Amino acid sequence: MTTPSENAMKLEVAADADTAGQQAARLLARAARKSLDLRERFTLALSGGKTPEPMLRAFAEEDLDWSRVHVLQVDERVAPAGHPDRNWTEIRDTLLSHVPIPPEHGHPMPVEARDLEAAARDYGLLLRDLAGDPPAIDCLHLGLGTDGHTASLVPGDPILERDDTDVALTARYHGRRRMSLTFPALNRARQIVWLVSGASKAGMVSRLLRGDQTIPAGRVSRAHAVAVADAAAAARRAGKENRS
Repeated sequence: MTTPSENAMKLEVAADADTAGQQAARLLARAARKSLDLRERFTLALSGGKTPEPMLRAFAEEDLDWSRVHVLQVDERVAPAGHPDRNWTEIRDTLLSHVPIPPEHGHPMPVEARDLEAAARDYGLLLRDLAGDPPAIDCLHLGLGTDGHTASLVPGDPILERDDTDVALTARYHGRRRMSLTFPALNRARQIVWLVSGASKAGMVSRLLRGDQTIPAGRVSRAHAVAVADAAAAARRAGKENRS
């Protein structure tokens, strides 16, 4: 089911988390094919967490010109290479190791650097090289936290007010600092695919769709965005629509 929302934001509701992941993968593939018809490469920035696993597995099965795909990160925890806390570990194991993407087209955030501020600036320069100046990433995958955060843009963190850079560092959150794209980088994306699952997210899905500016996720542009949610995450939204 696809439901239009304010400012062209859409909600696609799936029966369960696996089906939601498959639907999101199809949206990523559609964005890839569109971009590759128009430009020399497709730039995709992925978020982390457990929710994207079904999406990444399904996306790996798509028939694409993988030699022209570049995979970037939306955010990353400051942790050693290969650490289970790293988003890149899951991206590598679930997607990159299953598709013929050239190794140099995988672009992990450089969170192992001694100078993290300089590393964040370098990642911003990489975005320019791949996605223009200012960079417009072809497609972003975003998740949604129970506190309304997306990427590593967490309520109360100074990174929320950074409009002078596309990549910045956060304060500690759940024990680790993060490197993250900022709102300017997110809002220039040509396509945004949100993927949300679980009943604990239902209230935030409703707030996301109505563009609630009091949560970080609500400050992300909805003009070229689609939210894919499982039935549990979409329950509150569906209840409102059934009463209207």
